[in-house]
Amino acid sequence: MPLKYLHTMVRVKDLEKSMAFYALLGLKETKRYDSEKGRFSLIFMAAEGQEDTPIELTYNWDGDDALPSDSRHFGHLAYGVDDIYATCQHLMDNGVTINRPPRDGHMAFVRSPDNISIELLQNGDALDPAEPWASMENTGSW
Repeated sequence: MPLKYLHTMVRVKDLEKSMAFYALLGLKETKRYDSEKGRFSLIFMAAEGQEDTPIELTYNWDGDDALPSDSRHFGHLAYGVDDIYATCQHLMDNGVTINRPPRDGHMAFVRSPDNISIELLQNGDALDPAEPWASMENTGSW
């Protein structure tokens, strides 16, 4: 029986903030479903050329008090990037905290506005260690 990956769903509290965060990572809205009756929206976002592997943002119009403050039970989303240092700098320049800096030139972690861990991995070989990353400490949990 063949199996095909479809998407990863995360619940979000502030749709605009969450969409802006994922857009900073390079994801674009590929599909949207708004349910008047169910009072929710499903927004699918994916990297260009990878529309078949989206993240689904589920937004409940009347709020979502059941959304945990620490989503560690979920694990994380992982994305490969061409330049981990440039990606982290872009995120920092836009107000995103780098929870686990790419000290090794290979891996970093950030958190979405809804506390979802996002792992960033350098495509190919790790970059040579460089400042300010090499000496930057962890911030919070990742």
